[in-house]
Amino acid sequence: MIILKFLKFGVVGASGMVVDFGILYLMRDVVGLPDLWANTISFTAAATSNYFLNRIWTFRSHERQVGVEYLKFLAVSIVGLAINNGILLLSRHLWPDLYGGTLTLLGFNIDIFYLFKLLAIAVTTLWNFVGNMLFTFRQRPSDEGSE
Repeated sequence: MIILKFLKFGVVGASGMVVDFGILYLMRDVVGLPDLWANTISFTAAATSNYFLNRIWTFRSHERQVGVEYLKFLAVSIVGLAINNGILLLSRHLWPDLYGGTLTLLGFNIDIFYLFKLLAIAVTTLWNFVGNMLFTFRQRPSDEGSE
C-alpha cells in the first residue's frame, strides 16, 4: 500500500532530518563552511543513513546487488540535493533580508536559514519518495505479492 510506504518513508526521513540538521549545524555554524557546502555534506550523510533504513524497512528490498541499488538511490538523491540546494539558493536571492536574519520563537532565536532548509526538505521528500519508489526500489511483478 503506497500510503503505508509513504508514512514509513516519512519516519525514516525524520531520522534523516536529525542527521541532516545535526551535521549541517556542525559544518555551517561550528566549522564555518559556506551554506551550500555544509548542506551538501549534511544531505549526503542523511541520504546514506536513509538508504539503509528504507531498504530494510520501507521498501523491504531483497535486491542482491546492494551496490547497484545504492548507486540508484544516490542518483535519485543527487537530483534531490539539486532541488534542496536550489531552494536554499533561490531563497537567498529572493529574500536576502530574511535569509540572514533570525526569528524569535518561544524565546529561542532561530536562524531563518534553517526555516528555508525545512522547506527544502519538505519539497525534496516528495521527489525522493517518488524517485526511489519508481527507480531504486521498483518492484518487479513477481515481487508485488511478497509484502
